[in-house]
Amino acid sequence: MLFLDNYSYLDHRLLNKEIDELEDNKTYYQEEIKKDKSQIKKLKNPAQIEKYAREKYYMKRENEDIYIVEFEGDTIEQAQ
Repeated sequence: MLFLDNYSYLDHRLLNKEIDELEDNKTYYQEEIKKDKSQIKKLKNPAQIEKYAREKYYMKRENEDIYIVEFEGDTIEQAQ
């Protein structure tokens, strides 16, 4: 027997691929949420807040100098 409907086999394959991609995205974002929750938990400690601010935003204490050392492969090259 053969049943005909509005969706062909190719349409079903495309939809299944899209479902697989969305499920992969879901697992990725769930892992990112776990990482963010652990980061938030760490940042409740004032020492961790200071460490994060120093590393991420290059903040400094009074009477302190910061030197940023960049290596050759660290920067993003601009297309010319």
